[in-house]
Amino acid sequence: MKFDILSLDQVMQNDSEFIPLLSQEEEDKMMNESFQNVLPLLPVRNVVLFPGVVIPITAGRTKSIKLLQEAQKSDKIIAVVTQKDVKTDNPQIEDLHKIGTVGKILKLLKMPDGSSMVIIQGVRKFSLNNIIEDEPYMRAEVTLLEDKKKKTTKNQEHFNVLLESLRETAIKTIHENPAIPSEASFALKNIEGSTLLVNFVASNLDLPLPEKQELLEIDNLSDRAAKTLKYLNLELQKISLKNSIHDKVNTDLNKQQREYFLHQQMKTIQEELGGVSYEAEAEEMRDKASKKKWSKAVEEHFEKELNRMVRMNPQTPDYGVQRNYLELMLDLPWEKFSKDNFDIINAEKVLDKDHFGLDDVKERILEYLAVLKLKGDMKSPIICLYGPPGVGKTSLGKSISSALGRKYIRMALGGLHDESEIRGHRKTYIGAMPGRIIQSIKKAGTSNPVMVLDEIDKITTSGHGDPSSALLEVLDPEQNSTFHDNFLDIDYDLSKVLFIATANSLSTIQPALLDRMEIIDISGYTIEEKVEIATKYLLPKQILEHGLSKKDLSIGKKELEFIIQAYTRESGVRNLERKIAKVVRHIALLITRDTEYNKKLSREKLEEILGPPMKPEESENNTVPGVVTGLAWTQVGGDILFIESILSKGKGLLTMTGNLGNVMKESATIALEYIKANYEKFGIDPLKLEESNVHIHVPEGATPKDGPSAGIAMLTSLVSSFTGNKVKSKWAMTGEITLRGKVLPVGGIKEKILAAKRAGITNVILCEENKKDINKIKPEYIKGLKIHYVSQMSEVIELAL
Repeated sequence: MKFDILSLDQVMQNDSEFIPLLSQEEEDKMMNESFQNVLPLLPVRNVVLFPGVVIPITAGRTKSIKLLQEAQKSDKIIAVVTQKDVKTDNPQIEDLHKIGTVGKILKLLKMPDGSSMVIIQGVRKFSLNNIIEDEPYMRAEVTLLEDKKKKTTKNQEHFNVLLESLRETAIKTIHENPAIPSEASFALKNIEGSTLLVNFVASNLDLPLPEKQELLEIDNLSDRAAKTLKYLNLELQKISLKNSIHDKVNTDLNKQQREYFLHQQMKTIQEELGGVSYEAEAEEMRDKASKKKWSKAVEEHFEKELNRMVRMNPQTPDYGVQRNYLELMLDLPWEKFSKDNFDIINAEKVLDKDHFGLDDVKERILEYLAVLKLKGDMKSPIICLYGPPGVGKTSLGKSISSALGRKYIRMALGGLHDESEIRGHRKTYIGAMPGRIIQSIKKAGTSNPVMVLDEIDKITTSGHGDPSSALLEVLDPEQNSTFHDNFLDIDYDLSKVLFIATANSLSTIQPALLDRMEIIDISGYTIEEKVEIATKYLLPKQILEHGLSKKDLSIGKKELEFIIQAYTRESGVRNLERKIAKVVRHIALLITRDTEYNKKLSREKLEEILGPPMKPEESENNTVPGVVTGLAWTQVGGDILFIESILSKGKGLLTMTGNLGNVMKESATIALEYIKANYEKFGIDPLKLEESNVHIHVPEGATPKDGPSAGIAMLTSLVSSFTGNKVKSKWAMTGEITLRGKVLPVGGIKEKILAAKRAGITNVILCEENKKDINKIKPEYIKGLKIHYVSQMSEVIELAL
């Protein structure tokens, strides 16, 4: 609502004329007052005049000023009507609303800018019929209108209640709005006439002109009162909401001011007690920064962030985040590097002392050290050690750090699913932290540690982003010199960090990430290697960990070989270490019981401690046709598997069991179709092919099996069943087949060959192209095995049957 009570008083304070608040009788008399049907017409822009209401109107147009001056000299009666468009300077009849109000001039004032202000009171509504004259000002023909009132008792009661609600709501609005003068409330309480009350409230509503004009044009007073009350309630709600927001803001400001004063008092108390003030804390940080060895850009960034912290209120949460950020910058080893040990001979000894075998990895580390010694500065290689569990991939990282004389950090990536674990969170969040890369560098205290990224193939993707994509920057030698952590928000050089990733499988690693790493395949250990590892590393380690000494027990190499073959099925040595630990614990128990025992453990004693041995992994003597020994690769190393086939009377259908994957099923289909197309070459009766159903089974049905490497074994099994010829004993094979009769190479050769040797196989059939894989295996590991290389499927049948 907008009230001009105060300004009206100011306008009239020097005048003796009084503007009375009309009684009901006076109002009725005024509303029935008659006037000439032709009156001077004053078009107004920003106001709507209501009957009975006194308002000031400013006139600036020459015609309007002339009209007011002449009317003031005569009967002071004029017709006031509102323009449709406030921008129209010379309005015509079509530019004016049809309904206006006849008004009586109470006072005319000349303003300093040349315009005139008229204080006018509305008397009666009129309808504009026609413009009679346009010069020197407008004169119009009008028809006087009268508000309609419903005369029934029930309607009168309803109207009285409506008026009372209107009055109370208007008074409440005045109290809620501090901008409205208190005189307005007094005026409202003393208005007796119903028409004046409705028109007075409607006139002072904070509404656009079209809505006000709409209220004026409502000819039924009760309807106008209801519509006015609706607008008034909306205005009251807006004012209440605005006051509520204002009070809340004031409360928050008062709380902050109170906290500021309390903080100032706490600061004074701290200084009196000899504590460290916030200013002293900032100075201490500045002093530490002056001793840091970092680049000019980092120094400027730190100074800028420190100045920002000094300007902050220490009681705000952001202050704690900013302090943590500056402490991280101070704790990071920006250009601090540990000195490398360039003694190649010593590095080789350290690597050999901790790990048996793994020659490829050791050679790669020694090459890096040699180049570093010659050049003095070189980007670190990014190596991925790939192989089955338990072969020493993770522990190798620690040995490399010892050999180089660097700090060692291990970062477990298994199950990681949030990108911010690598890159960190932006420091705008409460509780933000740097990523694990930067945290690990801070923990190491140098910028060139050996960092093992353990189980990089176990990273998963979630709604929080893909961590393997974040690692692309970390593991790219061309990019990691400017690694960007979201929390640190400034580039950090990771190019001197020696990253060593470990993985059991390459299939789950993102191709782009795999491309950035140097893959070194660490295959499983042979029995001979496991015996050496157990003798040199595992047994002494377990004796030491269980509080015994070397004189308390002795396990010979034959006995260790028995444990490996009878109690473990693995490429690595984890399970072997557990079995040795069980033996050592048993000896510890005997010692504490003061029981006599033979310190050199025999095979029988080991069976007593470890229980019955497992069934040996041996090939079977092929006493029936259709049984072939195949070679398989698993995540824990190589293994042998048996392919069985049998014929039954039928219509040439093929069925398969044994939990086989799609690729393996396709190999069986290819083998059968090749036999059908080349039955003469294999000496098979075509009627037998048409009248026999074929069933292929691979034992251990609970274990899923897939891959193309069993192709030649399935072919051999089927030919054996159709011809009735048994497969040679102690023979095994692996290779993929095609419909053209070719044998293709497969992977995992070393693991498969070691599995064949463990199972007592004497002859192995491989693809010609796998010869290069056999050449990488030490001759002593395949001693006693005869390898047969083939390129055609017909050669396999000639050798195996």
